[in-house]
Amino acid sequence: MNRWLLWLPLALFGLFFAAVAVGLMMPKDNIIESKMVGKPMPAFTLPAAVEQRPGLSSNDLADGKPKLLNIFASWCVPCIAEAPQLLALEKAGVEIHAIASRDTPQDIANFLNRWGNPYSKIGSDTTSSVQLELGSSGVPETFVIDGNGIIVHQHIGDIRKENVPELLKILEESE
Repeated sequence: MNRWLLWLPLALFGLFFAAVAVGLMMPKDNIIESKMVGKPMPAFTLPAAVEQRPGLSSNDLADGKPKLLNIFASWCVPCIAEAPQLLALEKAGVEIHAIASRDTPQDIANFLNRWGNPYSKIGSDTTSSVQLELGSSGVPETFVIDGNGIIVHQHIGDIRKENVPELLKILEESE
């Protein structure tokens, strides 16, 4: 009986290792998608995040033209990575509004001065209340809003070069 007890720790370790290996090979889908896709923007009014751009309200997103709504923060490293793609989208004629999440005006201004400012309007969401109402899971995150203020697409994470044509196509289809 004592010999069997000597092998017990090794057997338990083997079971633990097998469980970890199975979990790594078959991960769960942990992406949180907004339940707001297909629904109108929630009503909100946010003050200006920086002096150079006006604040943002839900009415700004229902003016008849499709646009992007980008949620970002100056402290967000992937937001830096997506900055060139946002500038490319702006250059292609896309109107981009933004919500700065949990940030200060000085830090936002420094971020925009360093990485570029493709935004027409930037609302300051210091408590992330609007971000949460949108069902956003973090920063960066971008929503395609049709001209009637309906959320038609959600892009989770940073926009990469290969995502630009897809977003342009969705915007074109949203007209």
